[in-house]
Amino acid sequence: MILSTTDTLQNQPVREYLGVVTAEVVYGSNALRDFFAGIRDIIGGRTGAYEQVFEKGQKSAIAELEERAKKMGADAVIGIEIDTGTINLDSSGVLLLITATGTAVKF
Repeated sequence: MILSTTDTLQNQPVREYLGVVTAEVVYGSNALRDFFAGIRDIIGGRTGAYEQVFEKGQKSAIAELEERAKKMGADAVIGIEIDTGTINLDSSGVLLLITATGTAVKF
């Protein structure tokens, strides 16, 4: 399976567009991680704990995207975009949302 952010691939003419494929990954917030991220906000610097969460989430979303495309019979997913966001619950915190979207194709 080829996964690409480009909308075409060299020497691979698209024979059939199978449609849009998406994958979502949602992570709950963590009180300890939030505490240390808050300290980083005050003193400055990068928040490594959240960077790791987003990195893991992006990998998981791409893996899920690939699985869903395989079920569609795709040879590749092109035009992949990854978006991140949050879902506000209430005073108890937020959820981190990572979405991967692309076009499933056959060569």
